[in-house]
Amino acid sequence: MMDQADTLMARGVAEGVFPGGVLLVSKDRKQLFCKAYGCADIFSKTPMTEETIFDLASLTKPLATTLAVMKLIERKKLFLGQSVASILPGFGDNDKKEITISNLLYHNSGLPDYREYYKDLRRLPENRRAAALRAYLVKEPLLYPAGKKTLYSDLGFMILGLIVENVSGRRLDRFTTEEIYAPLKLGNGSAESLFFVDLKMLGLDNDIFAATEVCPWRKILLKGAVHDDNAYALGGIAGHAGLFGSAGAVFKLLSFIMDIVHGHLVVPNLFDRNLMSEFLKRDDHAGRALGFDTPSSPASSSGLFFSKKSVGHLGFTGTSFWMDPERSVIIILLTNRVHPLRQNNKIKAFRPELHDAVMKKIL
Repeated sequence: MMDQADTLMARGVAEGVFPGGVLLVSKDRKQLFCKAYGCADIFSKTPMTEETIFDLASLTKPLATTLAVMKLIERKKLFLGQSVASILPGFGDNDKKEITISNLLYHNSGLPDYREYYKDLRRLPENRRAAALRAYLVKEPLLYPAGKKTLYSDLGFMILGLIVENVSGRRLDRFTTEEIYAPLKLGNGSAESLFFVDLKMLGLDNDIFAATEVCPWRKILLKGAVHDDNAYALGGIAGHAGLFGSAGAVFKLLSFIMDIVHGHLVVPNLFDRNLMSEFLKRDDHAGRALGFDTPSSPASSSGLFFSKKSVGHLGFTGTSFWMDPERSVIIILLTNRVHPLRQNNKIKAFRPELHDAVMKKIL
């Protein structure tokens, strides 16, 4: 059924778009296709499998941090219009006093997209880095007033991670696991788990992970340790990056989100349907949904056939998902395109071609 997609994935490996990957396709709550391609590690020649665990990179934003914020809103511990300054002291003493939770989720807070905080953080003792990051974020000048312009920002989600920890009283990974993943049986350590890797607790079997970069400053092949430089300096747990999981685990979580939207409540009381729908609704001014990306025009990574009600996200390591609640379609593409070097950008043209091939077949 997926002959063209299968050919494209094999071609992606052969042409160096990525060393390996897993493609998973679902429609109408049924998994239609799941297949692994290429190598998880080009040095050890470890083959990619359907159970391979990937560094999900920025998929952390919608699949961990955004859901954690949603959970706290549902419990009335936060609200979307609430100012960051009312939660985190220091953010009200400068140009950030107008930034709200929704500004951070919509990426229109006025914050820059990225800063190399890790270069300073890595010189500090580990127990001082979190406080130092917070100080950097407080001092970081805005590029424009909150709400005026959309600019995708890692910094905004670093702040959201701090907010979740401040309000919940738990570390971000513990809160998401205990309150979201565990009830869905996604936090049990199986191949269908979503989890952060605490760098202080390394000891997992490396063969289960897809390798990422041979890092020039860490002087190691990253495999089972977060690729993102800032998240690495913070010990592996941050609001913008750090989540790991297999294609099956991502599918299980997205299927649950889709079930909530459609009213198929498999886990009662985990998320409110109206709140979930509010988060997944595109805001025309921001051009995004709350914590999720939406198809952009004219050159979306989702291709040409996902509806305007679709949501998705990309991860720097070569990961992505797109979900169309209107058509009950989920496409998950997990690759290790930064292995062994991050300069490989061939996946940018590959993604929409693959998504179009899949959608033409199943619609």
